Amino acid sequence: MNTNTLQAVTAQEVEPAGFGKTLRAEWIKLWSVRSTWWTLLTLVVIGVAGTTLICWGNADWLASADADESPGSFLTWGMMIAQICAVIIGVLAVTSEYGTGMIRTTLAAVPARGRVLAAKGIIISSVLMVVGTLTALGGYFGGNYFLDREGIGMALEGDVARAMYGSGLFLAGLALFSLAIGFLVRHTAAAISIVLGLVFVVGNMALLIPGSFGDWVVKLMPGNAGGSLATPVSFNPDLLDAWAGFGVFAAETAALLGLAWFLLRRRDA
Repeated sequence: MNTNTLQAVTAQEVEPAGFGKTLRAEWIKLWSVRSTWWTLLTLVVIGVAGTTLICWGNADWLASADADESPGSFLTWGMMIAQICAVIIGVLAVTSEYGTGMIRTTLAAVPARGRVLAAKGIIISSVLMVVGTLTALGGYFGGNYFLDREGIGMALEGDVARAMYGSGLFLAGLALFSLAIGFLVRHTAAAISIVLGLVFVVGNMALLIPGSFGDWVVKLMPGNAGGSLATPVSFNPDLLDAWAGFGVFAAETAALLGLAWFLLRRRDA
């Protein structure tokens, strides 16, 4: 091998991966582990079965004069539980690499660390957007069947249609939120606990804060703000409107991603 050939091979070997290759690598890493398949399957089952069962069990009551809730509040009920799966996928996309040390290889292959974060975010959010929307639709058709039998079915239009793709958007955003926490904490159990605590625990405990300050804390909590988009009629009518709430949630997620990018560039792997 002459000198020119050796130099060409060496240059090719050390050439940093482009963004397209980084996206393909993240796609392969996501689907090459069984946890992704099992978690997504669980998300679909919980989302579809949860909504179908809750509508089946409450259809008679919702059709009665005693009902104090709208049928629309139940049409994406299963997605509230399926959120947990989106959190797990978002966190594991990052912390599993830190746990095995694979992150060193990833960052060596892609020295532009922001490119790694962006590629992971695009792949994870795209998958959750599609799966979340299809799951919400499955729950709608299953649950609305029982509502239709009681004469209170809701057409797939307006706020109902918005809640279907809104579920996909919210799960995609929640996965990005979890991805950012994963980069910040770099520990699986801790990251999952933080996100679930913020979304499910602190968001509900904020209801105990008195006065107008407490009302705004409740409205601005990530799960409350973003979740309004994913339901035709919220159980809490005092929350922000669907798109305004999602805008707040998107801003919170963007801030966390910005902090994650900042620290990723400055901390050792």
